[in-house]
Amino acid sequence: MKIGITGASGKLGQLVVSQLKDRVPSTDMVALVRTPNKVEALAVEARAFDYNEPSQLATALAGIDKLLLISGNEIGKRFAQHSAVINAAKEAGVKHLVYTSLLKADGSTLVLAPEHLDTEKAIKESGLEYTILRNGWYNENYTESAKDTISIGTLYGSSGDGKITSASRTDFAEAAAVVLSQASHTNKTYELSGDLAFTMTDYAAELSKLAGKEIPYVNISEEEFAQALEQAGLPKPVASFFAGTHTATLHGDLYDDGNQLSQLIGRPTTPISQSIAEVL
Repeated sequence: MKIGITGASGKLGQLVVSQLKDRVPSTDMVALVRTPNKVEALAVEARAFDYNEPSQLATALAGIDKLLLISGNEIGKRFAQHSAVINAAKEAGVKHLVYTSLLKADGSTLVLAPEHLDTEKAIKESGLEYTILRNGWYNENYTESAKDTISIGTLYGSSGDGKITSASRTDFAEAAAVVLSQASHTNKTYELSGDLAFTMTDYAAELSKLAGKEIPYVNISEEEFAQALEQAGLPKPVASFFAGTHTATLHGDLYDDGNQLSQLIGRPTTPISQSIAEVL
């Protein structure tokens, strides 16, 4: 059985390839990337695959039985890109499509949700066997800025007391690898999130403990937070997006206590404290 991984050069994609190698022979894997010669280090077959070149996709998917569609990162263009991949998968005879969606996509207020939900609908209407992996937030969404926060000395945000159940990118990659390597996940949708909930106040307290100095969490409005991010150098649309994710936290969009991720991977998810420690 050949397994294709789209976006295999990205942070999640590379981890999926690594996790899959523990479960299936490397010869059964195909990395589908824009520039194949850039992923030689993955040591698997690589084929040219660009979401924006629909006419070339079916050829690249020849012989692939199971396909992981890692969602694109161009907000506003993603549904068209995903639709092209779904159509190509049908044309190429792919039997099973696995898709990385968004936690609680059918009720989330996140700006990302509609394109994910439209993609889920298109997959289900395609007639292909499917598995939907509704991924929650990555720990890395927070920890990548941990050193900057420590140097500033204050953690700002607009999440209030909203709870977050994030997990490490590796946890989500392992879940994808499990689903891709097993036959028992057909036509299922999984809500994937971390085992342990935290608020931004909790996060600041953990950061303080590991940094050895007091770093308070200061809650401000979404508008103020977006302006602060802009002043820090982020483009306006990006600043607005990040501020919006904090407001979504207040609505419970980043919280789920179903523990389906740890059940899939057969171990507890990575706590935020461990991810902070690794970064520091």
